[in-house]
Amino acid sequence: MEAVVNLYQELMKCADPRIQNYPLMGSPLLITSILLTYVYFVLSLGPRIMANRKPFQLRGFMIVYNFSLVTLSLYIVYEMVRVAWLFMLSKVIELMDTVIFILRKKDGQVTFLHVFHHSVLPWSWWWGIKIAPGGMGSFHAMINSSVHVVMYLYYGLSALGPVAQPYLWWKKHMTAIQLIQFVLVSLHISQYYFMPSCNYQYPIIIHLIWMYGTIFFILFSNFWYHSYTKGKRLPRAVQQNGAAASMKVKAN
Repeated sequence: MEAVVNLYQELMKCADPRIQNYPLMGSPLLITSILLTYVYFVLSLGPRIMANRKPFQLRGFMIVYNFSLVTLSLYIVYEMVRVAWLFMLSKVIELMDTVIFILRKKDGQVTFLHVFHHSVLPWSWWWGIKIAPGGMGSFHAMINSSVHVVMYLYYGLSALGPVAQPYLWWKKHMTAIQLIQFVLVSLHISQYYFMPSCNYQYPIIIHLIWMYGTIFFILFSNFWYHSYTKGKRLPRAVQQNGAAASMKVKAN
């Protein structure tokens, strides 16, 4: 236990003083508590609360929430390095994605990938901006925020209901954009390993970003395969036609 305390104290000595007084940044205890509460709610408490209740519609809230995140992500892309803390905060706000799923009783969308992604990213970014805000990690934030402009635009339009459905044909391409994101993040950060010399003060941040890009590329590729290659998330008409074709083949 003493070794853990000493490690924590050494890490805190490395903290960037510019970020010290920002909300959530005084100690890792608050962000850790938020994320543990999030995991407990979405995996246990929330489903039990909603078990015997009708699902909430939340349409108005979802419209405001998603288009607000479009605006926030656009601002982060625009400001980039100067809003490292705001990027981390946006990851905390995005925990609401899963809360919405639970309240709408869309438990099937609360997958391991979803919960893991939403839990790990805010915590790792807390340490990133606490110790080394800006620098090479900023590219990761810019790319991720760009993707989230597209993603939350889609979610916001979806929340508008049937009026927007004809314009949502590009759902499948969002996963492709996310996969491209992870490739770009990993390639960009990999340049560190080929530099004859680099004075980046905390190489552990570089290694974590590379691991993030690689691990999530694998996880999202698996999601793509099961959702689209195997047809679980194809439009219903396509699924039905596929099932009909399969029955014809068996009949023949």
